[in-house]
Amino acid sequence: MNPVAPYFPEFTSGQYEQLARLGPLYREWNERINVISRKDIEHLYLHHVLHSLAIAKFIRFKPGTRILDAGTGGGFPGIPLAIAFPEAEFTLADSIGKKITVVNAIAAGIGLKNVSTFNGRVENIPGKFDFVVSRAVTTLPEFNGWVKGKFSTENRNSLPNGIIYLKGGDLEQELKSFAGNARITDISRFFSDPFFETKKIIFVPVT
Repeated sequence: MNPVAPYFPEFTSGQYEQLARLGPLYREWNERINVISRKDIEHLYLHHVLHSLAIAKFIRFKPGTRILDAGTGGGFPGIPLAIAFPEAEFTLADSIGKKITVVNAIAAGIGLKNVSTFNGRVENIPGKFDFVVSRAVTTLPEFNGWVKGKFSTENRNSLPNGIIYLKGGDLEQELKSFAGNARITDISRFFSDPFFETKKIIFVPVT
């Protein structure tokens, strides 16, 4: 818990309790179904939970906001964000059924009421969303192609609807196709740990 708490003093005791329960649950499930590398599970809160919560520093989702986590893997960034925004609605999707099994177990284990899941290709997910979030599942141009047409036309937040993508490294080539429409924010603005020095949030509004 230590890496998370100093950055989110506004969280309730209930939210902190949910966050604290993630560690034992992920360790238990990771022994059965590997969704986080064995070495990385020791850094669960820094590398996965806090990394996911960078989005909560970038935008405050209003109640009723619908968010799709496409390619959620073991539930990141969706599960930490669902804890942070209990009045928003999250759909966590992945094409690998075992990963969705873990996500469902974790969400149920900490009592999340605002999470639903989808096992299948992103293109086949029904409904419309305000935002699509993800952690570097592929190149951004390819990802943009997957989620095209998944967005609501009604904007209800401080930012227009769009993609919020967590990725690191040199993004110049990858973002060329967006013709300056992508906004890059360094996560090191929010969190001081060296792990975040090269990590970024990429926001691409719906055009």
